[in-house]
Amino acid sequence: MSAFKFRFRPRLLDCLKGYNSTQFTADLGAGITVGLVALPLAMAFAIASGLKPESGLFTAIIAGFIISALGGSKVQIGGPAGAFIVIVYGIVQQHGLANLFIATMMAGVLLFIMGLTGLGSLIRFIPIAIVIGFTNGIAMLIAISQIKDFLGLDIATMPAEFFSQLTVLSRRIDTADFPTIALSFSTLGLIILWPRISSMLGQRSNSILAGRARLVSRLPGTVVALVLATLTASLLDLPVETIGSRFGSIPQTLPAFALPEFNWQTVRNLFAPTITIALLGAIESLLCARVADTSINDRHNPNQELMAQGIANFVSPLFGGMPATGAIARTTTNVRAGGRTPIAGIVHALTLLAIMLAAAPLASHIPLAALAAVLMFVAWNMGEWREFARLRQFSMVYRTVMLSTFLLTVIVDLSVAVEVGLVLASLFFIYRISEVTSIEPLDLAQYASGGALLEPSTPGGTRIDNRILAYKLFGSLFFGVVGKIEALMDAKRTQVSAVILEMHQVINLDTTGLDAIEALHHVLREEGCALILAGLTQQPASLIQRSGFLLEIGATNILPDLTSALAHSREIANAAIIAAGPHSTNS
Repeated sequence: MSAFKFRFRPRLLDCLKGYNSTQFTADLGAGITVGLVALPLAMAFAIASGLKPESGLFTAIIAGFIISALGGSKVQIGGPAGAFIVIVYGIVQQHGLANLFIATMMAGVLLFIMGLTGLGSLIRFIPIAIVIGFTNGIAMLIAISQIKDFLGLDIATMPAEFFSQLTVLSRRIDTADFPTIALSFSTLGLIILWPRISSMLGQRSNSILAGRARLVSRLPGTVVALVLATLTASLLDLPVETIGSRFGSIPQTLPAFALPEFNWQTVRNLFAPTITIALLGAIESLLCARVADTSINDRHNPNQELMAQGIANFVSPLFGGMPATGAIARTTTNVRAGGRTPIAGIVHALTLLAIMLAAAPLASHIPLAALAAVLMFVAWNMGEWREFARLRQFSMVYRTVMLSTFLLTVIVDLSVAVEVGLVLASLFFIYRISEVTSIEPLDLAQYASGGALLEPSTPGGTRIDNRILAYKLFGSLFFGVVGKIEALMDAKRTQVSAVILEMHQVINLDTTGLDAIEALHHVLREEGCALILAGLTQQPASLIQRSGFLLEIGATNILPDLTSALAHSREIANAAIIAAGPHSTNS
């Protein structure tokens, strides 16, 4: 039990030590600001995922609270994220809403186990090319999924598959609605220009409206754009679709606890979606936490963060929520607004709850075109589009992995994209390591038994060294380079008494590499030749001992350095010459 408590320690407990009113004021302001930013995003992400807008709100409130209260980061904000839109939409279309809840809960259990067993640190080993590839792919899919509402196209339901989406959009492009297009572009333009506008408002000279202008300048651009778009649509009575016209009114209370129906057949069918949700949630949350660390000069606990993400994703579906993870945009907003402890994230969740309880009916008037504009902006900021222009600066390996992950994310599926990306990255890594691993013959004419240069005029010494072969090994002896070791078995050996493998620059030896060395030992033994290992480092020496090969080869044939190995080899060669008799003198 004590070990479990040690491993499960939320950062909130550390932050509460020495907590004061000054920091609470900063966290309170940051939490309210992030809550306002999260409000439209939560609804937009849910709608784009094929869910009702309240699902996004429930997720932001419940999961956001849990992630901040139990997480391993001081400032990370959790909730629904754009990265899940494509995944959730596909699951809902293929398996239904109830199975989405089950898959999310199972992913939560998997995330918790990953954190509990210390696998959070392994997520950091995913190559950046894969991360950029699937992030750009998801961003493109989000943008494509919003074209329908952005242009007001008359499409009942968008398919989940990429090419099917393009086909439906191209066939129905003639149904574009002008009022919807005007409202969408106006909303998007205001969101893009808002930083400049807010800066101008904040620099107004002293006047009666100066204080109000500065107050407005502090509001998030998405909130201002949605308010103005809603007022414009209502005052001008624009014939555009709204949240209320499609989904009805948003409830002003949290849903009742409901446990989805569960059976093992469902678990088998939802295995792939569960893995996808868990993997994406882990990657997104830990990447977000790393970004936050650089902003506040801190270091998060990845395993604690995964456990908190797991609990949040297990609890959220019980109240109608969708998958949740760390959100980079909201986390960055939190840091910029002055949030420095998990209290800010808790305030963000409570702010959303207060808004939902007090003003949920007003949200039904928000035009879907405005939410589509918000998601278009999110998709643009989410993608690392400059990386495409910079591809020529990187290696062919980086380009192949990134483009493969991007295309597979868009065309096939995120889980397939990440799996293929990891396989490609691993194969390229194996190839690079195998290329730098070398086995080179040593010229023994440069060595004498005492370590000095051998005099060429010493016939006896030359005759002995002719019976010795030595090779210098460099790099990692693993399954990818066994062919180079096996090549030594086919080497021509005429009256050779000993073969030395000088290994002081071998950094790693795996069981496959050891098996190849054992095979070489067996071949040499049949030829009456001894295998001698020199200069073993700690890891190879440990494996040789634990495997039992030390007893087979003999401790006398494992020497600390090349000089000792040469001296021992010359003794073996000399004994072989004596045993062969005088007729071998000139051999």
